[in-house]
Amino acid sequence: NGNDKKKFKGDKSSCSPSRVLHLRQIPSDVTEAEVISLGVPFGKVTNLLMLKGKSQAFLEMASEEAAVTMVNYYTPATPHLRSQPVYIQYSNHRELKTDNLPNQARAQAALQAVNAMQSGSLAVTSVLAAEGGPLPGQGSVLRIIVENLFYPVTLEVLYQIFSKFGAVLKIITFTRNNQFQALLQYADPMHAYYAKMALDGQSVYTACCTLRIEFSKLTSLKVKYNNDKSRDFTRLDLPSGDGQPPLEPSIAAAFGKKPSLLMSSDAINTLPGLSVPAAPATLTSLAVTTSAVSGQMTIPGVTDVPGNSVLLVSNLNPEVSFNAPHKFPFWISTGVYGDVHRVKIMFKKKENALVQMADAMQAQLAISHLNGQRLYGRVLRATLSKHQTVQLPREGQDDQGLTKDYSNSPLHRFKKPGSKNFQNIFPPSATLHLSNIPSSVTVDDLKNLFASTGSTVKAFRFFQKDCKMALIQLGSVEEALHALIKLHNHDLGENHHLRVSFSKSTI
Repeated sequence: NGNDKKKFKGDKSSCSPSRVLHLRQIPSDVTEAEVISLGVPFGKVTNLLMLKGKSQAFLEMASEEAAVTMVNYYTPATPHLRSQPVYIQYSNHRELKTDNLPNQARAQAALQAVNAMQSGSLAVTSVLAAEGGPLPGQGSVLRIIVENLFYPVTLEVLYQIFSKFGAVLKIITFTRNNQFQALLQYADPMHAYYAKMALDGQSVYTACCTLRIEFSKLTSLKVKYNNDKSRDFTRLDLPSGDGQPPLEPSIAAAFGKKPSLLMSSDAINTLPGLSVPAAPATLTSLAVTTSAVSGQMTIPGVTDVPGNSVLLVSNLNPEVSFNAPHKFPFWISTGVYGDVHRVKIMFKKKENALVQMADAMQAQLAISHLNGQRLYGRVLRATLSKHQTVQLPREGQDDQGLTKDYSNSPLHRFKKPGSKNFQNIFPPSATLHLSNIPSSVTVDDLKNLFASTGSTVKAFRFFQKDCKMALIQLGSVEEALHALIKLHNHDLGENHHLRVSFSKSTI
């Protein structure tokens, strides 16, 4: 068996793309589920080999394309497991053969559980909608208790599960009375209601890690640190917090309220580890503060802005991005993840642009999905800008057409509160979801349309129950990104404009 492990040596960062990824410097106490959680946002994880003695692991994705997307995403933004940076590169192996290796039972169980969770129907159905809606006083913050904790449930795993129901803004995890718990804030109370209806009583992994969900009395969460215990997805600039600060008075007041249905008290503590009994009176180790009085997200130094909504997008191809007939085509790709209000190309550096989104959450979504993607032959870089707004040129000022205002664009996908588009946000993929197709348009019409953009059409199928929708698989993620930019809102005749978005499905 020692020889089986040795044969995995020698992976080099210069390897050509492979669906098997080599992970280095993983913490010795990390779990299989935590390693798998790194791959889940990019596609199905099909195998895992942990070499804990060497602080290494091998992760096999279902497709090379998913692996490429994952490497592109994590190369500029190093992932962390248990506050330790983990480095990911392609392996020189094309598949993992782990059948004869020892200690694979936990890895296989974790894989089976995560994939079951991923493919299980977590979509909100009309049945839930028929149940009514949130009652008065039921806000956008959920309190989650995880019972029968056989595998650790990380902050990342919670995000993956709950973000299927809407935009998750913040998560705080903690341990109390030897139970792993979390507070999770949605952008919209309706999303919190749907998530509670669908997930309360469900198990994260087979026969264990059961979710018990209640509405929290807190109306908003304020996170001070982004680490493995707490995360504000609207604020990339927060420190990780090496020390544990004392509890602020505002949160002590919030936790002194009447007990709710599932907990005898709302007091929280965050002792290291998931299984250490928590001292009920310990309130000093909490790494967050909550604005319970105002019910608002409060961010130091920013007035009336819940986080920054302006992106700095760099390494654009200026020949395409600026000189194209309809100007700034890249903003349409940003618009998949939120409504773009303004775009400004930098005067002296035309490969850089500022993009103002409708809100901070949409800006964060655009960064997490587009940073590291290839667009027009270049690897796109996206981060939060130091600017809080994109200024329009003053009247009479000539800025050479470098600034555009799209705030009233008909292409906005998220104008309606609670739009179902919020539930269909996926990373860029080679498979596109097409909708609003008139009945007169044929398979060949659509194949030829996409081929005309320079794409290789690998597969196509209409939805069986609804021929207004279809899936089309192109040659690469970059081809799909180009096609989406060119063909979203394309006029198909009969007053039908094509709607194009990324799909989590494959054909």
